Amino acid sequence: MSGPGEGKLEIKGVKAYIHVKGKSGARVTHVDIEGNISNIIKEGEITFVKGKNGGVFIALKKPMINRAERMVKE
Repeated sequence: MSGPGEGKLEIKGVKAYIHVKGKSGARVTHVDIEGNISNIIKEGEITFVKGKNGGVFIALKKPMINRAERMVKE
């Protein structure tokens, strides 16, 4: 993972959780990322996630990219 760098902006107010099967309504164990990320990826939208050294890469589709870029401008 490369860490902070030019063109990389931190998403404030985002938390990540391991949500365990059978707890709080989870049907399978998964990772929840909650917070301002829902302003980019709306409920029900599907995207691609790939593991990378030190983290994950979340690919964004065109509407998601547009929302992310609007957030950066604000």
